Amino acid sequence: MSDNSEDKSISTKLAEDRTILANERTFASRMGLALGNLGLAVGLQAVFGAADPTWLAKLAASVFIGIAILIAFGGYTKSKKMLERLSTYRAEPASTRGMLIITVLIILGALLIGIILWAI
Repeated sequence: MSDNSEDKSISTKLAEDRTILANERTFASRMGLALGNLGLAVGLQAVFGAADPTWLAKLAASVFIGIAILIAFGGYTKSKKMLERLSTYRAEPASTRGMLIITVLIILGALLIGIILWAI
């Protein structure tokens, strides 16, 4: 008869690995959602930019830029906290440094889009 306590231990370790991989997919999904909000902001400005008053279209686009920034920042912080709580067994988790770089680049891009939209 096999020792079930050892099997449960390995099973638990593998479950943590699956959770870490799911966390990475969730992070990627949140970054995609942030980029989608940036696309929506640019689209709003393109469609309604000629409307009068122009500041209204810019304000609407800015709301979605703000949402994109919040999603990117929140996605990073949630993913980082999850990685700090779990330990890996066989999976190789993404580095928090890499996730931070992606997040910072998306936020910088969002801020630049906002500046360009208001300068037009």
